[in-house]
Amino acid sequence: MTGKNNMSIGFLTMGAFMAYGFLLIYLRDFAPDKAEWVNSYSTGKHFESRLAHVHGNLFAFLNILIGYLLLHYADKIRSAKMISILALTGLLMPAGILAEVYFKAPPVFVLLGAISMTTSVIWLGVSLYKMKLYTK
Repeated sequence: MTGKNNMSIGFLTMGAFMAYGFLLIYLRDFAPDKAEWVNSYSTGKHFESRLAHVHGNLFAFLNILIGYLLLHYADKIRSAKMISILALTGLLMPAGILAEVYFKAPPVFVLLGAISMTTSVIWLGVSLYKMKLYTK
């Protein structure tokens, strides 16, 4: 069932980052220091938080899409399991951005996640291109 985990974790991750979006709305519109938050729109925690929100939803959607494609074509793609693992590892990027913002973590998770997701997308693209849909 290669791809099932990508889809389920993708939907769960998307839900989490959508909920995080509500926190960002609260910080922008309702928090006691909302003016300070709005004024830091393109710098610091505000910028990094929005970056995590956007990439979290994008990478979640990519996992859903990759999972769907792998469910349908896993028997025709030799490296389906590795593509699946790399796509899931890609979720380290947005999680790593949040870890930087809230826990001062090093950017290693961001880089590892970005490289993993990029590799999985390219690998799946090449695999789909080379795949033979119909056998004679």
